[in-house]
Amino acid sequence: MDHHHHIHDDPAYDQVDSPDAAGSAGSADVHVPVMLDRVVALLAPALVEPGAVLVDATLGLAGHAEALLRAAPTARLVGLDRDPVALERARRRLAPHAGRVTLVHAVYDELPAVLDRLGIPAVDGVLLDLGVSSLQLDADERGFSYARDAPLDMRMDPSRGPTAAHVLNTYDGPALTRVLRDYGEERFARRIATAVVAERAREPFTTSRRLVDLVRASIPAATRRTGGNPAKRTFQALRIEVNGELEALAGVLPAAIDALALGGRLVVLAYHSLEDRMVKRAMAAGTRSTVPPDMPVVPPGSEPPLRSLTRGSETPSEAEIATNPRAGSARLRAVERTSPAGPSRRTPARGAV
Repeated sequence: MDHHHHIHDDPAYDQVDSPDAAGSAGSADVHVPVMLDRVVALLAPALVEPGAVLVDATLGLAGHAEALLRAAPTARLVGLDRDPVALERARRRLAPHAGRVTLVHAVYDELPAVLDRLGIPAVDGVLLDLGVSSLQLDADERGFSYARDAPLDMRMDPSRGPTAAHVLNTYDGPALTRVLRDYGEERFARRIATAVVAERAREPFTTSRRLVDLVRASIPAATRRTGGNPAKRTFQALRIEVNGELEALAGVLPAAIDALALGGRLVVLAYHSLEDRMVKRAMAAGTRSTVPPDMPVVPPGSEPPLRSLTRGSETPSEAEIATNPRAGSARLRAVERTSPAGPSRRTPARGAV
């Protein structure tokens, strides 16, 4: 499957500058950004210099971005999203800050190409919020939700790539099992995959209800009684596969770390143990010293390039989870570039945009 998303022609690089784009934020107001205060507290200190650049690589409905633009009144924002609908809604929401905002239709692993095209050598902050945006979950026709019968689509960018129906109807049994087991952490992956292969021979899958019923029937009754809708893990697995999310994450993590200027910070919100493990590994690689522990003095230039700003991963408060159940699985990790060692020896991104 081709998950390589090519950079778009220039119209995607859209300077937000028309006051009449404001419109109404519509239901953007109901979107609750996860761990908002903590994200702002971690990123804002890196954005105090005039012309500091923040990249929100998963813009969504721009809840985090809006709060950060308020907290850092001289910072510039480069916002990426693969979903054209989200970009349009974000544009309206960020209209009051239009002069400081550039929005780009791109997948987050295209970050290096985007910065190149914009002529930005280094950035002061990067935010990656890997959750599915409420916009996508709540639009029935997008097929992300297992709560309502909807087409099995699940593409974050509806203009390209295979749908969830394509995955269900064409992957062989072992491939389906692997997707459900690895991306959904589904214990009964093989059982569900076998049932899908048998069922689709009768009639291809088109909408979600039939899949939800099949998953429910494939899982032992004792297991069904706990842990919410049993289809949740299967839907998560299909969404990750359809959108190539883990490949994109594997690409963006080193790129984001490499793009940080000295003092620049990267904050990542992960919602899935595989995502969080990848984030932890990428950050740990940059915070470890390569100098033998018995050396009395660390030679200049061999300090680790990053320091951790969080102890392990941080999670939302019980109060936040109570008001926003989607925050429940969130894990936040953050690092700061403290040394130019490593792949990037960049100078700060002052006034680069």
